[in-house]
Amino acid sequence: MRTLQLHFPEDALPTLETVLKQTKEARVFRRAQAVRAVVKGTRLHTVSDTLALTYSALRKWVHRFANQGPRGLLDRPRSGRPPKVTCALEQPLNRLVDQDPLEHGSLHSPWSCRELATVFARETGVQLGRERVRGV
Repeated sequence: MRTLQLHFPEDALPTLETVLKQTKEARVFRRAQAVRAVVKGTRLHTVSDTLALTYSALRKWVHRFANQGPRGLLDRPRSGRPPKVTCALEQPLNRLVDQDPLEHGSLHSPWSCRELATVFARETGVQLGRERVRGV
């Protein structure tokens, strides 16, 4: 088996420690943990087994960190339809959830997803299905 021949910058460990302290994303945290172990000298197979990562995924993150630094640990943009419920729409929906449904003409005290979607569409002009509302 070939050994991994990568050269990390002198400040690789302090950089990874900073990423671990500052990141709020679990995926980036886990990647930084794994890469830190490799930078400290632990073998890739040992780290992948310990942290339950595939060898190829770990190798990819180590290479990305070596070439791009902390930016290499972030998710790259993905293709696909953009989300219909953006942060700008999620806030009014959350405010609506906190309000009493009876104030909006509902016959029942707790919100149903269908009623919530109807009132949301009436107030914002954005049509959301009940399952989309349930997801938010």
